[in-house]
Amino acid sequence: MPLTDAPYLAMALNNAWANATFFRAASALNDTAFSAPRPGFFASLCRTLNHIYEVDLYYIDALAQGGKGRSVFQREDIFSVRDLAAAQAASDTVFANFCSALTPDTLRSIRETERQTGFVTERVEALILHLVQHQIHHRGQAHAQLQDAGIDTPQLDDFYLEFGRVPSAQEYWT
Repeated sequence: MPLTDAPYLAMALNNAWANATFFRAASALNDTAFSAPRPGFFASLCRTLNHIYEVDLYYIDALAQGGKGRSVFQREDIFSVRDLAAAQAASDTVFANFCSALTPDTLRSIRETERQTGFVTERVEALILHLVQHQIHHRGQAHAQLQDAGIDTPQLDDFYLEFGRVPSAQEYWT
């Protein structure tokens, strides 16, 4: 797939691959180590990854006009690496499917996001870019937390280029 044909889909697939790769490495942790205090904005790897997941739920709901709004934040954290990996993978699939159906009109269309101060409108393209950037930002923090836990951290930037693309990324391109 040429990137120019579907750049938003490519970002969603990269995101799904990076999350799957990260969770494969994190699966070496037991649930106690997963929830143990770690340096970073969120006090544990568990909390950091739950934050990524719930913010994904929030923005994917806004993109799909699901109407849940801020209620997605009223959920319990998932304390199992395996269960959170499965939930994140399901969310990543929904996001990739949404991006696979994008049209220029959809990208320019407006969605509402429910904020503490009320509803705000945003363009779909901006919401997608923000969701991806949010994931990258916090996955970087989680990467440092995983290293703090003594786990060899995976390379997460070998997705787009033909040169050096890791084999596990190739399956997302076909």
